[in-house]
Parts: sequence; C-alpha cells; structure tokens
Amino acid sequence: MENNFKEFIAVLARTSENKEIEELLKSLLTPAEIRDIGARWQIVKMLEQGISQRKIARELHVSLCKITRGSKELKKKNSLLKTVIQEITAQEDNA
Repeated sequence: MENNFKEFIAVLARTSENKEIEELLKSLLTPAEIRDIGARWQIVKMLEQGISQRKIARELHVSLCKITRGSKELKKKNSLLKTVIQEITAQEDNA
C-alpha cells in the first residue's frame, strides 16, 4: 500500500497542470473525501491566522480532534505544512 501511495505522489509531482491534478483526484476520491481535504486545508489556514480551535470547530462544524491534527503538524519543527501555509497566506495578503 505504501508503494502505491508513493507512486501516486510521483504521478502528481510530474503533473504540471492544476486541471489534470484536479481530474485525477476527482476520479479517485468521493465528493465527501474532496470536501474533507478542503476542510482540512481551511483548518490549517485558519490555525495559522491565529483563530482558536474552538472557534474553528464552531464555524466549520468539525471536531476538535480533526483540528488538533492540523495544529500538531503546524507546531512540528521544520514543518513543510507550516511553510506552505505561510507562503499561501502571504500570497493571499498581497493579493
């Protein structure tokens, strides 16, 4: 299973068009899984903006456990997720 995941990541990495990546993901994931990924992305963006976990839970109607997962990832030393979220947030602030 791990090799399949790595192979899929390699396919995504060499796919340069957002539309193609979207099509691949939509062909493999259910609408609920796609919404869940979108919600998790929104959660980490909100955490990076300093919004409290309880407020995020209320606004997005998600469990604190789901939010805590993202929070722990953002707190890790040298977190790639944190770096990416900070870059996205900076781009949005400059737009």
